[in-house]
Amino acid sequence: MKTMNIEELKTFYVDHLCHSLIPFWMERGIDWENGGYFTCFNNASDKLMSTNKYTWSQARFLWMVSRMAYSFNRYCSAYTADHFLEAAHCGAEFLQTHALLPNGHACWAMDKTGSPVLVDREGNQREPKEDDTFEVGITADLFLIYGMGEYARASNMSNYYEFALKLFDSVHNRFRTGDFSWAPQYVPDGYKSHARSMIMLETAQELASIARFFGHESEQRLLAIAAESVETTIKTFLSQQEQLLFEFVKEDGSFAFDELIGSTINPGHSLEDSWFILHYAMRNSDERIMEAGINIVRWMTTVGWDKEYGGIPQFMHKNGGPPTGAVLEQNIDNRMVKDIKDNWYNKLWWVHSEALYALILAYELSGDEWFMNRYWRLHEYVFETFPNSNHEIGEWVQIRNRKGEPEEKVVALPVKDPYHITRAFMHLTASLERIQNNRQ
Repeated sequence: MKTMNIEELKTFYVDHLCHSLIPFWMERGIDWENGGYFTCFNNASDKLMSTNKYTWSQARFLWMVSRMAYSFNRYCSAYTADHFLEAAHCGAEFLQTHALLPNGHACWAMDKTGSPVLVDREGNQREPKEDDTFEVGITADLFLIYGMGEYARASNMSNYYEFALKLFDSVHNRFRTGDFSWAPQYVPDGYKSHARSMIMLETAQELASIARFFGHESEQRLLAIAAESVETTIKTFLSQQEQLLFEFVKEDGSFAFDELIGSTINPGHSLEDSWFILHYAMRNSDERIMEAGINIVRWMTTVGWDKEYGGIPQFMHKNGGPPTGAVLEQNIDNRMVKDIKDNWYNKLWWVHSEALYALILAYELSGDEWFMNRYWRLHEYVFETFPNSNHEIGEWVQIRNRKGEPEEKVVALPVKDPYHITRAFMHLTASLERIQNNRQ
């Protein structure tokens, strides 16, 4: 393939973000009448499938337009900071009004006006059953924190930071007491999940940056939680012997390579967390943590690559290829087990956008050309596979089968989320700009 120099590559990402991705969401994704955002589009992005609003996805949309307003609007000539702030306010006000249940926890899904609703995995609204709750998973709370914190900084309104911090403290306490549920990737019985320390690292360190912006006393406390989280990931889920980051270990911290759950890797999560870890290392000038983050990028892009069809599957066995291994009786009907078996081969838009950034950041921090060589292989696959053939739509086709063909299905939530790609492209642009400046 034809490669580009760093300046050309930065221009490529800015153009793709500002002329293909952002316009789709700014023009089609904002519910100016009721507040909040529309994200339940089909795979091809040409049909809105539902007007229901998932707190998870609402908050991630809020993060996107808030970050664009705060630090990225100078790149996008079609929209000013005020355009992005207006879009962000539309979501922040809606979420502040509707997203919390009477107990102060986030609801999972709402209708278009903000009333809590119950939905099945496919997104179909259903009637409540006995003991049903609108509080399905604590990840809704975590993304609500992430989005509201970013909006606080973009709008310079500290009351939204206080909202985010109060909810963060609630989440931290629920993790401590065990009073929480995990969705949409349910943790199988007898295991603990890397996703918890991963998401707490990013949420805590991003909230700490916003605390610093406001001069808030919570910054050091948040950084301590980020430090604890990154240590948990490295000491519990990272195997130096296997040279892999695992998604699940046994509750006692041991690996279970003879079991399906214990031998499965999640390359997308691992690569996303790799740059969370590298951001932490950059903030703290921590060479040990930086080495771990760089190693994760190297290891997961090596084992995680589909040698037959290219790209990065959603799940793989630790030795490559389809997940295999025994399933404990209590987990035979577990949702996570079913996802690994049924969806392992899917090539997902978010996994590949995270991988693009992880490789460029690892190259920036290490100077090792190995990462650029791997990057160009991935770049060729991604931009031949995911961008929408209908250029008037712009937004990517999000779910592909192993061969890279579009596949209509639900892999986590029935949403088309604008967050992973736009966030990765913003970070990619910043990293490429730093590389360019360091060469001058």
